[in-house]
Amino acid sequence: MSSKVFADQVVVVTGGGTGIGRAAALAFAEQGAASVIITGRRAEPLAQAAAEHPALVPVVADVTRPEGAEAVAAAVAERGGQLDVLVHNAGVFAEIPLDDLNADEVRRQLEINVVGPVLLTGRLLPLFTSPGASVVVVSSISSRLAAPGHSVYAASKAAVDSLIRSWAVELAPKGIRVNGVAPGNVETDILGVGGVTPDRISEWREGYAATVPAGRIGGVADITSWITRLAEPASSWVTGEIITVDGGRLLV
Repeated sequence: MSSKVFADQVVVVTGGGTGIGRAAALAFAEQGAASVIITGRRAEPLAQAAAEHPALVPVVADVTRPEGAEAVAAAVAERGGQLDVLVHNAGVFAEIPLDDLNADEVRRQLEINVVGPVLLTGRLLPLFTSPGASVVVVSSISSRLAAPGHSVYAASKAAVDSLIRSWAVELAPKGIRVNGVAPGNVETDILGVGGVTPDRISEWREGYAATVPAGRIGGVADITSWITRLAEPASSWVTGEIITVDGGRLLV
């Protein structure tokens, strides 16, 4: 693959300070993107990520709020005013049984996982390069599985899958493609941030690989390679697809 496949392009990656988002942002930069705007609510991880490549531009923004979406739009405007790729990676996971859920927690997960992508995509829509722009949304195989203990997260990802399919049809006349990547369990810091205890994470790490036909837990690179592949011009006839990247977990 050419290192300049995204030459001169402007890319936005939400949740770009850590994990999959950070790795995806670096992959776009290394493949020639002129500017990769990385967003998040915490300044420190964004700054640390931005220090890894001069094309990375940190923007502290809560994209579940209109003012956060405006901040991202302003950053795009400062870099020529046209957007080529938008990656919705920001998300929250929480392992909470139904009898412990409350309305605030339900709203928090839905706002971050669903409302944020809706608001940001709508605000950036006038800025997309047309034709040729691409939206890639990080979903999860949880959208298609029974998910005891994290049912709201799974429901939010099922909503994300529906958005991907609906937007693919709605935005096709504008020359904008919309696709998704649905990872299986990938080792990032989302579990710890979501309140899963270290002992529980260790238990999961030891046991999960045995349930995957490929025999291992996913790595960040397994996902980022598909994010960039779906966004690149060579995939110009691919839209409305949700690529499962789970080592075969859904097959068993």
